[in-house]
Amino acid sequence: MTDEPSPRRGPVLIELDDTGPQADPSEAPPVPEPDLPGPTGQAMTTAAALATRRPSRLARWFWSLAGILVSTLVSIAAWRFVTDLVASVPALGWAVSALMGLFVLVALMIVIKEVAALSRLARVDALHRAADAAVAGEDLAAARRVIRDLDTLYAGRDDTRWGRLRLKERGDEIFDASGLIGLAETDLLAPLDAAARREVEAAARQVATVTALVPLALADVVAALSSNLRMIRRIAEIYGGRSGTLGSWRLTRAVLSHLVATGAVAVGDDMLEPVLGGGILAKLSRRFGEGLMNGALTARVGVAAIEVCRPLPFTRAPRPSVREIIRSALTGLVSRG
Repeated sequence: MTDEPSPRRGPVLIELDDTGPQADPSEAPPVPEPDLPGPTGQAMTTAAALATRRPSRLARWFWSLAGILVSTLVSIAAWRFVTDLVASVPALGWAVSALMGLFVLVALMIVIKEVAALSRLARVDALHRAADAAVAGEDLAAARRVIRDLDTLYAGRDDTRWGRLRLKERGDEIFDASGLIGLAETDLLAPLDAAARREVEAAARQVATVTALVPLALADVVAALSSNLRMIRRIAEIYGGRSGTLGSWRLTRAVLSHLVATGAVAVGDDMLEPVLGGGILAKLSRRFGEGLMNGALTARVGVAAIEVCRPLPFTRAPRPSVREIIRSALTGLVSRG
């Protein structure tokens, strides 16, 4: 048997065909970006859903009966505790009785304040409906009653003094309902409209900033809900509502329910185009885009709150523009190309 020579191992030369000029890496096509959904303003949508969600009738009955039962048991236990304490240690028992009396008095004052706040909101709403009816029917007598009630509502406020004096000077010279209501809009409500718009811009800016910069889960929802509640309450106070805690929540539910019912809680890239320019929103980071979208939705809620809380309808004064408010509130957060 003969040994066959083993194959030689060494470098191998591979000849490449000439395929033409080498490709320039700078001319390579861009890597396709993943098809991700754009920002949808999830925080504001969630906050609106939480604020407008109504419990079922069975749940309302359950919580009402539970509240009555717990308050009854607590009252009985407190009464027995105080009577036993008075019997055993009279001085300490009477001191605790005095503290409990003060607590009940403060609670009663809070209830009275809430009832007064709800009645004041109802008064502003009645003024709005009366002004609507006077303008629609060209009822001069009804319009003059609205002006008198409006003067009473804003009596003692320094920011409306010039407007009230102006209405007293020129009110008797106007003999049509729409002209009289329009004069009240331009002379009396103009500074209030400007203050309400500033509140909306500040809230939209705050919601956009928190959503864009705070990465914590649910932080954007909490910030959006708290900012919108505070904004709506401030707008109601500017127009004379002075809503309490229950009144603010009821007013917020009314505003957001209207937005959800009309579909205005959704916003698209076209609402941010005045700030960013066309197509730029898709190039932003998702978090920053969500912040701008939530800010835009807050501006839309603010405009709805102005329309709800304002004691007069928009007849002569221009209705606030959501686009202009977004432009003013969010332009500082981005730089246009």
